[in-house]
Amino acid sequence: MADLELLKFKNETIINETDIIKSNGTDESLLNVNGNNKNSNNGTQFPVRSYNKWSPSEQGATIVWRDLCVYSTGHNQSDLRDLKRIINNSTGAIQPGSLMALMGSSGSGKTTLMSALAYRQPGGTIVQGHILVNGRKIGPFMHRISGYVHQDDIFIEQLTVLEHLTFMANFRLDRRIRGRERKEKIYKLLQKTGLLRCANSRIGSGDERKVLSGGEKKRLAFASELLHNPIILFCDEPTTGLDAYSAQQIVKTLYELAKSGTTILCTIHQPSSQLFSMFNNLLLLADGRVAFTGSPEQALQFFADNGYHCPKSYNSADFLIGVLATDPGHERASERAAQYLCDVFAVSQAAKQRDMLVNLEFHMAESSDYPYETEIIDFRKPFWILTFYRLWYRNSLIVIRDPTVQVLRVLQKMVLALVIGLCFAGTTNLTQVGIQAVQGALFVMISENTFNAMYSMLDYFPRGFPLFLREKSSGLYSTAQYYFSNVLAMLPGLIIEPFLFVIICYWIIGLKPTFFAFGITTICVILVMNVSTACGIMFSTAFNSVARAITFLIPIDYIFMITSGIFIKISTIPAIFYWTQYLSWMLYANEVMSIVQWVGIENITCFQDNNDLPCLHSGQDVLDKYSFNEFHLYWNIFAMFMLYLGLHTLGYLFLWRNSRRI
Repeated sequence: MADLELLKFKNETIINETDIIKSNGTDESLLNVNGNNKNSNNGTQFPVRSYNKWSPSEQGATIVWRDLCVYSTGHNQSDLRDLKRIINNSTGAIQPGSLMALMGSSGSGKTTLMSALAYRQPGGTIVQGHILVNGRKIGPFMHRISGYVHQDDIFIEQLTVLEHLTFMANFRLDRRIRGRERKEKIYKLLQKTGLLRCANSRIGSGDERKVLSGGEKKRLAFASELLHNPIILFCDEPTTGLDAYSAQQIVKTLYELAKSGTTILCTIHQPSSQLFSMFNNLLLLADGRVAFTGSPEQALQFFADNGYHCPKSYNSADFLIGVLATDPGHERASERAAQYLCDVFAVSQAAKQRDMLVNLEFHMAESSDYPYETEIIDFRKPFWILTFYRLWYRNSLIVIRDPTVQVLRVLQKMVLALVIGLCFAGTTNLTQVGIQAVQGALFVMISENTFNAMYSMLDYFPRGFPLFLREKSSGLYSTAQYYFSNVLAMLPGLIIEPFLFVIICYWIIGLKPTFFAFGITTICVILVMNVSTACGIMFSTAFNSVARAITFLIPIDYIFMITSGIFIKISTIPAIFYWTQYLSWMLYANEVMSIVQWVGIENITCFQDNNDLPCLHSGQDVLDKYSFNEFHLYWNIFAMFMLYLGLHTLGYLFLWRNSRRI
């Protein structure tokens, strides 16, 4: 469907190019949608600009920060004595149209500083200091006016390029933007980033035949961040892992964006001389301190004035980073040299010019004399239920297209149902031996839909946790929308699998041939699989690690089996462990399925050759043997449903807690 829509869109002749993009990057088709806005101060009419852009977009954005410190709280976030300072009293400024390279040796704090400026600092960090954007203190609005391209590209492999951008547009753009305008924006971005030829290719992973290359994935990451026309762009190591040509194309794209007025801050590691020459500003860090800020030429002159001359045939970027890096075997001397340069720069003329700009920005902000508007034009997020629907649809595509999630599981379930049915075929007659066969068959049906479903879910949420954190931190959706859309996407498979399982093995085994018994058994097995899945999800979100989840889950599995009613008579369980039966859906299911099999049975054959052996004459005798009560039939079904809701509630709460911690 996406292929046909793109082909239709490309062949349409009614697109007016002048209605798509103006020279300042704003969609002209978005102007004056609701008429004019009225200024509350003097009643003057002003045209409405793009919904999701900083106003006024023509001036771009100036970022300034002063005395910025960033601390890591370590493992014990409540112990302030465990703080580690990563950024040390940093001050700086980035003006509109700047393409600034943030450079330094590994561990100097580049990514930490950029994350703080972008209002995307990870959990476990404390930010102190002042950061202003166009005279306004940064806040959650940064997600709407800025883009953040991460170093590692995380995508949903089952989606195509076009589908990915469509989902991102639906999540990021104002809900008043019409569908046609979104398609125009996506089509233009595909053209601009060179992804049009692979628009209908799946993103894929390295083990598939046709996948996007590293450069194509990086361009797709840029396209995703450019959907909402950001006036600030943060890029974390955008050229890492790319060949020279792809890296050059990426930096060239950044250069063109900066020329159009976008403010760009980019961490970069070992750029070539050609790439380094495209940056018009440079910020060098050494152990969290600013070692220099200015143009690359000024940086080389500053280092030369302090005794560090770059050889003519040497890469300038490598030289600057090498001076500030720690030399193995001479750590203390290297650190002293780097700190000396930081101290010298702090009292240099370049630092004074920087401080003048920073102080001017803060003065205008404090005196309310800032020349540009500092409010964000009205932005309306997509409706909650619409975002939920789109997440559900995306997750459903993953389930349908990933054979390990659904197709293979259904085939496996059908094969197991056939094997189990053949093993018990002809053994479930109304004799004393048949009682054991029936109860054994019921337990196998329950356990097969318990343990396999439970353990297969232990890596489901941890596998998608990095992407979830990234998209949630960008404000695309909430934890509740993500969690319950995943649960709803899995639900059809969790109904189809056990239904096919029961319909195959029930009749082969030869269980009670009534529609009521078959129907209740089917409902029961479906509930068992869903409750087991909820339990597996709960443990996966509680520990966010498959190994740790298994460690804690295995002992609980033994409790569920012991209290299932097949190994021990429930009424004989010691009082100290008696309460555990109320958490065992295996017990509830076993009791329900046993009730529908044995109620009304009165003609069970006893052993004729030995009258000393125990004999169960009726179905009621069988139920009494296992401490089952036929009046618990519907109560047990209700209890399993409540366990399902309770486990999913806990799973959501654990996911919400983990997303706040990290």
